[in-house]
Amino acid sequence: MGTFRIQGGKKLKGEITPQGAKNEALQILCAVLLTPEKVTINNIPDIVDVNKLIALLEDLGVKIQKKGKGSYTFKADDVNLDYLQSEQFKKDGRGLRGSIMLVGPLLGRFGKGYIPKPGGDKIGRRRLDTHFEGFIKLGAQFRYNKEEHFYGVEAEELQGTYMLLDEASVTGTANIVMAAVLAKGTTTIYNAACEPYLQQLCKMMVRMGANISGIGSNLLTIEGVECLGGTEHTMLPDMIEIGSWVGLAAMTRSELTIKNVSWENLGQIPDVFRKLGITMERRGDDIYIPEHKDGYEIQNFIDGSILTIADAPWPGFTPDLLSIILVIATQARGEVVVHQKMFESRLFFVDKLLDMGAKIILCDPHRATVIGHDFKSTLKATTMTSPDIRAGVSLLIAALSAKGTSTIHNIEQIDRGYENIDERLRAIGADIVRV
Repeated sequence: MGTFRIQGGKKLKGEITPQGAKNEALQILCAVLLTPEKVTINNIPDIVDVNKLIALLEDLGVKIQKKGKGSYTFKADDVNLDYLQSEQFKKDGRGLRGSIMLVGPLLGRFGKGYIPKPGGDKIGRRRLDTHFEGFIKLGAQFRYNKEEHFYGVEAEELQGTYMLLDEASVTGTANIVMAAVLAKGTTTIYNAACEPYLQQLCKMMVRMGANISGIGSNLLTIEGVECLGGTEHTMLPDMIEIGSWVGLAAMTRSELTIKNVSWENLGQIPDVFRKLGITMERRGDDIYIPEHKDGYEIQNFIDGSILTIADAPWPGFTPDLLSIILVIATQARGEVVVHQKMFESRLFFVDKLLDMGAKIILCDPHRATVIGHDFKSTLKATTMTSPDIRAGVSLLIAALSAKGTSTIHNIEQIDRGYENIDERLRAIGADIVRV
């Protein structure tokens, strides 16, 4: 198990460039299976989860060539479908949540797709019903092996249909769309997710020859086509990482510039941080955050009641940043309620912040009230363990702001979502060592 040792309480300064978007990469990489032609993808983040998926594709028989940093070509002209039934696939697929999105393109192009029950973060239930209900509506037969926790869908021919998704699942929408682009006839998906990363996937498939309308809305219409061709695609910057760096700047009262953030794809993220009192300037496509010498003050609602920040499907605030919001609030002036609606275990890392001296009341599994210190007392350094990707980075930010030496174990969780994070933090002045 890897460990970070952090000497906190130091001001940082400089520029940091966000990596390619992890959540987009997991969708886009699966989409290379939709065509036998060459697909080039740029700005792929060098992180554990993405590298695991690339290795899975290679084991499936996809020809992969690295062109440069973050740039690869993929050619799925000789896919080994027998691998899907192998013990090795059952083992490898289980270790990666994003492997579920292999099923849609495999079902669409080859008429069959299989997956072991995938792993990932321990943040609460993440059900797969939306994915498989969509495949069944397209005409696939579903089967499940309880002993091996192995899922499968098979179809002679997929037929377009109307469906109303039971939840606006990002991965569920992506999976169903990847199957539907090669189905016969018209598929209409209502209550579809419309995150920028899903828009990126749809735009990429349109360049490959798919016929998709309603991109960016919650109503997608897909006219099935016979086949798709090759294309080139570049990932967006990772909005979750951008939010993490904003939080880092605020908590360490540092002057930072976050480069090339794709402002038009940040949605409500800048406004939510501003509600916490954080000053952010738009400079071209960069975010400039000045040194918050006098701290930052949380806004109340207009009627004077305590601010509540909650997650919601896009264009609502992304749940992946609520852990960051909670940590930032520990040093704000004022109070805030953080309401995590989607995952019932995601706030359980607050006990570690309490050990550091934060004032947090965990109301229930979904809500926490944070009373800010206003930097009148600093967080105390401590030893802790990272439970998941986002909580891990939140604890890292807390440690960088705390006086003294903190230790974070199980940093493999952080590496799953953040590329060379220790090197990039050292470049802006952080005292962090990978042990």
